[in-house]
Amino acid sequence: MPRTNPNLLRNYNHRLNGIEPSGIRHFDDTISQNDDLIKLTLGEPDLNTPEHIKQAAIKGINENDSHYSAQAGKIELRQAITDYLSNRWNLEYDADEVVVTNGATQSIYSALQAIVNPGDEVIIPTPIFSLYEPIVEFLGGNVINVDTSKTEFKLTPELLTDTLKQHPGVVALVINDPNNPTGVSYTEKEIKQLGQVIVKFPIWVLSDEIYSEITFDHNHYSLAREISDQVLYINGLSKSHAMTGWRFGYICGPSEIIRRIKMINAYMVTCVADNVQDAAIEAIRNGQEDAFEAKKIYQKRRDLVTTKLNEMGVEYVMPTSTFYCFIKIDDSYGKDDYQFGLDLADNVGLGVIPGRMFGDSGQGYIRISFAASDEKLENGLNRLNKFIQLLEK
Repeated sequence: MPRTNPNLLRNYNHRLNGIEPSGIRHFDDTISQNDDLIKLTLGEPDLNTPEHIKQAAIKGINENDSHYSAQAGKIELRQAITDYLSNRWNLEYDADEVVVTNGATQSIYSALQAIVNPGDEVIIPTPIFSLYEPIVEFLGGNVINVDTSKTEFKLTPELLTDTLKQHPGVVALVINDPNNPTGVSYTEKEIKQLGQVIVKFPIWVLSDEIYSEITFDHNHYSLAREISDQVLYINGLSKSHAMTGWRFGYICGPSEIIRRIKMINAYMVTCVADNVQDAAIEAIRNGQEDAFEAKKIYQKRRDLVTTKLNEMGVEYVMPTSTFYCFIKIDDSYGKDDYQFGLDLADNVGLGVIPGRMFGDSGQGYIRISFAASDEKLENGLNRLNKFIQLLEK
């Protein structure tokens, strides 16, 4: 095995020094040594990719669709995306305002790389998925975390206004709606109120709406409907069509910034794999019913989880979307959700993710994923109840 030449040990990007590996993955690996563990940890649908989507990819392979596509994605795919966004969410984009990426993760990275310069400030309301902050820091930006734990885990117009006034260097705001890890989602009224604040400031909004098809109690409403000239809209098929491993996402926005994102995309990956694009065309053109069916399954599981938690007398954030539930830990632990998660795995064999993995404002909570079978959820929640009873003795 080669060892690094000692003379080269200082020659690397020093911004990596302050960035840790994924806390979610690390914690999951730590507790997964238990063979009897019921894992309600990762945001991984237990459903399979629908058969007609798989067959579309196979057909492309068999027909030797194996050459470079347009760097922004096949034109028929980008047109399918614009048709879907128009028909489903009343969002109007041209095909030239769409870039196809290797998962929504790459969309997020490319968007931030296109708008963040060293020293720029980016507002990130927390708790939130732990991807955005390290990317901003890697790009040399500064993160302004906004604690939403006292406002029902939502960014309010008042919080946003105060933060923007205190930080004139802000260039962007990140919104994850519906939200991972809390499962909360903004209503149309709340989105419009946020839009009325944002429009007063020269900032971009990175709107990650990957869970938009999994909203239970009200219709999803995109911020891009209100301020399309300031929004970089991100979505994909990972959650709605159980296609996490296919790595398909896309980003839409005003043509001037999308032109720059296309350039980043070209230099980073050239293009997304042809067979993945073939599958995506089929999913977007003919797979809306798949998304509806998946939503029904997750809503049924949401109701199972909340009913059990109510019976147990456990406090939680009502998930109006996604397949996550954010649960308050036992008072005896204070806000030490990390130790609670370790003890939960060690004592009763239940795997969850500590809330602090989603920002300091997530401390005192754990996240469970209900993208799992009814049986697994029943057994997992029974183990949670058993652990709580042990604490009360």
